[in-house]
This record gives sequence, structure tokens and C-alpha cells, in this order.
Amino acid sequence: MIDAIPFWVEALFLFTCLFSLVLFYFANSKAPRLMLLLLVWCSLHALLAYQGFYQNTTSVPPRFALVLVPSALFIIYGLIGAQKKWFLEHRNLKLSSLLHLLRLPVEIVLYQLFLYKMVPELMTFTGRNFDIVMGLSAPLIAWLVHRQRISRKMLIAWNSIGLALILFILVNGVLSAELPIQQFAFDQPNRGLNYFPFILLPALLVPMVIWMHISDLIYLQKNKVDLKSL
Repeated sequence: MIDAIPFWVEALFLFTCLFSLVLFYFANSKAPRLMLLLLVWCSLHALLAYQGFYQNTTSVPPRFALVLVPSALFIIYGLIGAQKKWFLEHRNLKLSSLLHLLRLPVEIVLYQLFLYKMVPELMTFTGRNFDIVMGLSAPLIAWLVHRQRISRKMLIAWNSIGLALILFILVNGVLSAELPIQQFAFDQPNRGLNYFPFILLPALLVPMVIWMHISDLIYLQKNKVDLKSL
């Protein structure tokens, strides 16, 4: 934990993680085994971060790779085979769209981490992070889906923009972290995400957002879904 950070920042972030897990659960037809896997995954990285494991940024290979590489593999695995059939059959577009509301409190948390010199400004809405647009628009998009007032093409466009934004800030976050490939923010690197509970941003929230965008895009393209039937 970061001693200087106000308690409300950590509480807001943990609440955001819980909110996201609940929405993810119901957006995907209550998949208990997947939820159990996510809880085990989060607990593992939370425990490691709490013990200071990720604060060692000089180890070879970088310890942060234990977050990034498995997360990428989970995303890929979740988009193929039986997993693909599962979300094509059980996706709730209203809830999967609303899930992106999590990006609003995350932006608030990142800005606070910046103020306490734990992440660079480029990771905030005053820098290069435009994810706040998705957080602000998510409730409106979910309402439009619910009211059947948005077209499939508009949903595809919205998800495509959201995917581009999250990938953009992910790359900036990695390149500003204290890793061998660091390119930005040497005066104030991205170190806050090495601590509990903020390790759950790259370990849980970012992969969840990426997977949800891609799977929604596949769902919209594959099913040629008529939103009036939702």
C-alpha cells in the first residue's frame, strides 16, 4: 500500500473492482467458474503486491511481466473455441456496455496517483489518457441499448473507439513504467501500479475492458444482432 495516498482513493478503487466483477458476472450469464478464476487471479496479484513483490523493478526478467503476459494470454484464450461460443450465446449488451463506466472512477484514481507522484501526468485525463470519454458515455450507451435507440453500427463504432483508447493508454503505461523498455516519464515514472490495490488495474480492469470490447465487437459482427430484440 502507498502510505501517503488518502484512504478514499484506495476505497474508491476497490469498490470499482468489485463493481466491475459484478457487472462482468451478469453481463456474461453468471459464469461461476470464470468468476472463481478471476477471484483467484486477483487475490494472487493483490497478495504479491501487498508484500512488495512488484516494487522490485530491477529483477530480470521484470516481475511485472507476471501481470502482462498471462493477462494477454487470458484475453486470447477467452476469444477462441468454446469460450467464443459461450459469449456469443449469453452476452448481455446492456450490461457489457455499462461496464465501461468503471473507467470514470479509474480516471479519478489515476489523477490522485499523479498528484502524489506515483504515475506520470500522461496517464491522466490532463495528459494522454482519454478513457474518461468512455466512462462518461457508458451509461448513455447502455440506456440507448436498453431503449433500443442505437444502431448496431453505432455500437461497433463506440466499441472500436473504446478499444483504441484503452490500447493507447496501455502502451503509454507500459512505456512509462520502470521497465527495460521505458521510453517516457523518467522524472515521474509509472510506479503506483506496483502497489496494492492498484496492481488490479493492469491485472484485472484493463484486461477485462479489452476483452469486453473485442468480444462485443465479435458478437455484433457475428450475430448481426437486431438491438430491438434485446
